Amino acid sequence: MSKFGDLINEKYPLLLAFFLDKKDETDVDLNPVLKDVAAAIGDKGRVVKIDVEKNNKISDALRIKVLPTLMIYKTGEMVWRQSGEQDANTLIGLMKEYLD
Repeated sequence: MSKFGDLINEKYPLLLAFFLDKKDETDVDLNPVLKDVAAAIGDKGRVVKIDVEKNNKISDALRIKVLPTLMIYKTGEMVWRQSGEQDANTLIGLMKEYLD
C-alpha cells in the first residue's frame, strides 16, 4: 500500500480506473476512453488502471463494489469518485479542473 500512497500523493491529478480483467459481453471496454484521457492530459496528469482481483487490498480499502469505478486523486486527497461508465470528454473535463 505504500506504493499506492506514493502514487496518490503526487501534485498532478491522477485518474484511477478500477476494473476486472475477466470480460464478458456486458463489460464496457474502458481502454479507448482512458487512452483518450491520457492523450488529452499529456504529462500534466496520469491515468492508472487497477485490476481489482490483482489488487484486492486496495480495492477492499477503497470499498470498490461496482465496476468500473473511477476516482481522481490530487495531492493525496480523493477529489472525485464515480461508479459506472463515463465518456472521455467528461473525464478530460474533470481532470482539467484539477490541473495546476
